[in-house]
Amino acid sequence: MNQSRRTFLAGAGAAVSGGLLAASGTTATAEGAGKPANEDMPRGMTFATIRQDGELSLAVKTGRGLLDVRKAESAFHEKAPTTIDEVIQRGGGAQLQALLAKAMASTRKDLFIDESKADFGPCVTNPEKIVCVGLNYRKHAAETGSPVPTQPILFNKYNSALNGHRGIIKVSQEAAVQFDYEVELVIVLGRTARNVGEKDALSYVLGYGTGNDFTARDLQRVSSQWMLGKTLDGSAPIGPYLVTADQVPDPNRLKIECRVNGEVRQSSNTADMVFGCAALISYISKYFTLKPGDIIFTGTPEGVISGYPKGRQVWLKAGDRLTSTLEGLGELHFSLA
Repeated sequence: MNQSRRTFLAGAGAAVSGGLLAASGTTATAEGAGKPANEDMPRGMTFATIRQDGELSLAVKTGRGLLDVRKAESAFHEKAPTTIDEVIQRGGGAQLQALLAKAMASTRKDLFIDESKADFGPCVTNPEKIVCVGLNYRKHAAETGSPVPTQPILFNKYNSALNGHRGIIKVSQEAAVQFDYEVELVIVLGRTARNVGEKDALSYVLGYGTGNDFTARDLQRVSSQWMLGKTLDGSAPIGPYLVTADQVPDPNRLKIECRVNGEVRQSSNTADMVFGCAALISYISKYFTLKPGDIIFTGTPEGVISGYPKGRQVWLKAGDRLTSTLEGLGELHFSLA
């Protein structure tokens, strides 16, 4: 690791499945006061975003395939939200449940899409913020020769980095060669959070997904800031699914893996996180407001290429295929070109 990165780290402190958490209680405002949570947020649904006729629209995973919510809404008129952004902003749980019931009872096969043929977009399409956490697994910190952080190390990506399941990252057009993978658990906020206590933090989560913090290490080391290496176009694939938080009893006990061209490169458990999901939400919300739809990349486990001895560092290249897996959240596939 180069000296500028060490300096930065030292300064930083060493049927149907998957929807939105209908949490009871209050939603924190910027002043820390509360207001009732949206009780119409969906539960028990696994969402996806699909591209249909040039538009991004909502899908729900079912035993018959992906329900095309836009097409089903056109057929049954339940006033259900038809994009993930609309779900995040207004809920619509009752309408979605009614729509789903009618679609499942229907004989119309055209309402459902075979997942193997679906054109996926990012499972969340319009976050205000994408917050990422560095060196948040103990064994990953060790493999890079870095101390275990005493407080979360934060950086960011931008919406232009978002990518979806079976997406392509065009590495050949970038001024970099040291491309690396970082499989990560992704948190998606469902309620506005400011100064949230750790005890209540998980009640602010909309759901969880699989992500990859794809990184150009040579650009990451250009300065003490990591931004250039972290914000390449398409370098934040997330999905295929957004699984509602009510279906993930303990996000800090999930098997996590990354494979490159079928070879396992990372295999760990989110239990190795230095700061768990609740701790991250609480910490981040002390410094700025987290909004519904905001995304937190929670860090990557050991096994990244930059953690190998220099003689064994074979960087990713065009043509490589990557698979990122989180237990219960699905497999995220993407490739390089």
